Amino acid sequence: MNFPILSTLIFLPLISSFFIFISKEQKNNNGAIYISLFSSLATLMLSLFLWYSLDYNSPDFQFVEDKSWINDFIKFKLGVDGISILFIVLTAFITPICIISCINSVKERIKEFLIAILVLETLMIGVFCSLDLVIFYLFFEAGLIPMFIIIGVWGGPKRVYSAFKFFLFTLLGSVLMLVAIIAIYWITGTTDITEIYKIKIPIEHQNLLWLAFFSSFAVKTPMWPVHTWLPDAHVEAPTAGSVILAAILLKMAGYGFLRFSIPMFPVASEYFTPLVYSLSIIAIIYTSLVALMQDDMKKLIAYSSVAHMGYVTLGIFTFTKQGVEGSIFQMISHGLISAALFLCVGVIYDRLHSRLISSYGGLVNFIPKYSFLFLVFALAALGLPGTTGFLGEFLVLTGSFQKNYIVAMLATFGVVLGAAYMLWLTKRVLFGKTTNEDIKTLKDTNNLEIMMLSSLAFFIIFFGFYPAPLMETINISVDNLITNYNQDLNYFNLAKND
Repeated sequence: MNFPILSTLIFLPLISSFFIFISKEQKNNNGAIYISLFSSLATLMLSLFLWYSLDYNSPDFQFVEDKSWINDFIKFKLGVDGISILFIVLTAFITPICIISCINSVKERIKEFLIAILVLETLMIGVFCSLDLVIFYLFFEAGLIPMFIIIGVWGGPKRVYSAFKFFLFTLLGSVLMLVAIIAIYWITGTTDITEIYKIKIPIEHQNLLWLAFFSSFAVKTPMWPVHTWLPDAHVEAPTAGSVILAAILLKMAGYGFLRFSIPMFPVASEYFTPLVYSLSIIAIIYTSLVALMQDDMKKLIAYSSVAHMGYVTLGIFTFTKQGVEGSIFQMISHGLISAALFLCVGVIYDRLHSRLISSYGGLVNFIPKYSFLFLVFALAALGLPGTTGFLGEFLVLTGSFQKNYIVAMLATFGVVLGAAYMLWLTKRVLFGKTTNEDIKTLKDTNNLEIMMLSSLAFFIIFFGFYPAPLMETINISVDNLITNYNQDLNYFNLAKND
């Protein structure tokens, strides 16, 4: 294919944001909404075409675009494989939902808000397409700016504090990664990811470089104990900001582990596996217990996100087919479920302007359509069979049992805690005693809200019963990742013995 489909996919939202910027101000901002919605839907269609056109039987990067940017030092190199394409489609699917959600929730400067969303979409897709370390870093870090603006301008009462905390945590974590990228260039003479895979970074450099990348990915995941920025950011962010943060931005770190940490530093990855296991188990159990104690719905869902991402990092570092596939599936699943839960909170917040669990109770008696959808998402979040939440956790635990049954048993306890806090939340919000008289006057979900939530519910259940489209997409790429990892370990072990 000669058409630069990846560049088009990346820059289409950015170009659309420019047209919104130069468009005339309108009272109802319908022009900006229509442009952004058309752009995001076009991006979604293009991403689906890319997914359809992908050769699932090839582990190589496809649709590669390779152009020199600064001499031969930095290349604007793009490409996708079976792993990255799913995150691109997820990003393109979530964005129009966020745009629709802001029609009712964002009351001021909606034009600027839509520009920030579209710029953020460009940067997120760029992360998953990049095949050059410098280009990846630029996309990875530039995404902080629109999200910082979204939280800081359209957030809650403590929005400035939360925005700066989010920005500083994630930026400081990434400074070491930038140093590591420069070091990799000195060692290998290139920043091309595919070339670095072939060259093999010497074993004596791997531990420090792995830790440098880990410092960035651990904050972004987020892993315990550098997770504290996430609940604050979620609580203060507007609904669309929380959706993008949970559904896409957290997945960049998991993707980074798969794309960089394991294939570039296999010896270090094996060496630091006990560290990752320990932090993952603490995240799963500790943040689940913290979630049980929350009185704010957004904070509870935020802490549950940390716990669910703990399964992702655990599965990746099992280095087994079930574990790695489970972690990827868990990321896609969590992207859908967390987006749905934050949208559910946003729907009733727009009506009652309260996120406190104690403000609600007995919603099922007054807004049954909303209550049904909320129940579906809550059951998916706790891993009910027949939903995507079950399969991801099941595969991760299966891979974990192959490597370390004690770690797997502790992670299984997290499933019990997950059921506890989600059922406790559901009982109090949907079936609890109605103490707030305002609830009796609530209007049920409108057509736009039903369309957003139903689309998410459909895919959560569809892929829960029929995961084949996702599993077939990632199968060859995961096999290639694990095979290369084992071959590189053997190569370095033989070189060490010699």
